[in-house]
Amino acid sequence: MKQANADAMLQLDNQLCFALYSTSLAMTRLYKPLLDELGLTYPQYLALLVLWEQDGLTVSELGERLFLDSGTLTPLLKRMEAASLLSRLRDVADERRVHITLTAAGRQLKSKAEKIPGCILSATQCSIPELLALTQQMQTLRQRLAG
Repeated sequence: MKQANADAMLQLDNQLCFALYSTSLAMTRLYKPLLDELGLTYPQYLALLVLWEQDGLTVSELGERLFLDSGTLTPLLKRMEAASLLSRLRDVADERRVHITLTAAGRQLKSKAEKIPGCILSATQCSIPELLALTQQMQTLRQRLAG
């Protein structure tokens, strides 16, 4: 009986990591055509979501919010700056700090992105309370894993 339990625990469909991974892939595929219309990648969209909430963050503050290190974030921000979505400006008091500010084009993209949550809601076939509960469960799991 113990071996059957151990075998079951090693089945792919019983792995939480695989459920998260494959769901993440499906979600990213769902977002891709919606973001292609806006000329954005998924990480760029996430950065914009944060900046639409609070413009003028530093690179490190944005990285903390997105759980990304500066080595990953800096090239992303450079591409967004080249696309005229944001500007990066070194802090005069501390050159190590770089502030990120949305441009007019970056702010205007928000109105074009407003349809995305409704499309996602429709595709998931979940109610808003279900999605909120799933999101809360995922955030709780992330916090537990982070220690």
